[in-house]
Amino acid sequence: MEQDLRSYSPLTFAFLGDGVYGLYVRTALVNSGNTQARKLHERTSRIVSATAQARALDAISDVLTDEEADIVNRGSNAHTAHQAKNASSFDYHRATGLETLFGYLYLKGDTDRIEELIELCIDSVTGSGRQDGR
Repeated sequence: MEQDLRSYSPLTFAFLGDGVYGLYVRTALVNSGNTQARKLHERTSRIVSATAQARALDAISDVLTDEEADIVNRGSNAHTAHQAKNASSFDYHRATGLETLFGYLYLKGDTDRIEELIELCIDSVTGSGRQDGR
């Protein structure tokens, strides 16, 4: 059954995108080499925090298509019932925009684009050009 993605709320995309982003980040970290679960958790936490996601969005903004940028803007501007615990409101809304993008791309079935953007996001947050977060 073909889904009409235009009918979805940006917060629905963000709900799914939160899990998609986390899974792809975890997968990239595990694929970069075997290490202790505790270290994987610490590295993942640094990459998936709202502040890190906002920074990652800033880093990939120049490579987004017009359609992707529109999805991000819809997510960033959505009124959420939650407030960030450990991030500014601005970063929280930017992170929601990033999650909206990944939820949208996942439902669209564009896993190649997800993988491309995830790599750029991880590199921008770790600053090392490496996916292991060291």
